[in-house]
Amino acid sequence: MPLTSFLNTFAGNPLDRASERRGDAAWLAEQLASPESLGIALWNGKPFVEKTKDGAHQIAYLPAKMVEELSGGPERLLFMGLWKETAVFALDIEGASDPGHGPLQGLGEFKDLRQVAMQLPPTDAAILATAKSMFEWRRRHQYCAVCGQPSAAKDGGWKRQCPACEAEHFPRTDPVVIMLAYHGERCMLGRQEAWPPGMFSALAGFLEPGESIEEACARELAEEAGLRTRQVRYHSTQPWPYPSSLMIGLIAEVEDDEGTPDQTELSEVRWFTREEARQLLKGEIEGVFAPPPLAIAHQLIKAWAHEAQT
Repeated sequence: MPLTSFLNTFAGNPLDRASERRGDAAWLAEQLASPESLGIALWNGKPFVEKTKDGAHQIAYLPAKMVEELSGGPERLLFMGLWKETAVFALDIEGASDPGHGPLQGLGEFKDLRQVAMQLPPTDAAILATAKSMFEWRRRHQYCAVCGQPSAAKDGGWKRQCPACEAEHFPRTDPVVIMLAYHGERCMLGRQEAWPPGMFSALAGFLEPGESIEEACARELAEEAGLRTRQVRYHSTQPWPYPSSLMIGLIAEVEDDEGTPDQTELSEVRWFTREEARQLLKGEIEGVFAPPPLAIAHQLIKAWAHEAQT
């Protein structure tokens, strides 16, 4: 059951993570061998999916035994958790050759998660985002940060341990504040040169050590747009598997509606009335568009734009 009435894309993983089972190697082996257990696969970060009758997509589940055979060992396996009483494992595949044209031919296809996320059931998108984040962590942390020796997967893939110095390493999530700034009846959006032409979005930045969420929000607005923050309120969060961040969505009232892009993070800023923000979300302003509904930035704009109507 969700803890909040509002869930962003990639939130709401329905699996019981069963973290107390991760260290039980005998139990994990038993579940991998069970004909009832299920597996999911990712190839170079792309999930294995299948089309539904209505043309959407869903996870293309595989027998867990097949996933184990393709893995070559625990290094590329992840115990995802339990769906009711059924164990679910994930497989990380790398390489140039598409396994969908090889050992998995006819069972589904590998698709970019960002492109198919909105065509998936929300729970499927959340499961796949978890697997993608974990495999990105594994890929980037194959060596011990203490002594530099190769580390090994433990606890169903949720821990890495160094055989040399025995240091333990756990996955990390990077917290990011993403905030919609507003003054009176206008909100401010910015854009970066690297973005698609015409796209404007909420401002964002990583939290720094020793900094609260509110302080990070105020600092980023000051650094990127020269705005002074009055107050900050929380909207929602979004797990973001690129590679593994937690987007903390905020709506921030600022002291004025000036705003100057720093020309480093932002190349341009623009103010929108509530009506203009609603038009922006609908794609009704020529030459300008908002991030897609997949992104928490879209949801922040939508929440503010419709506040006066609730």
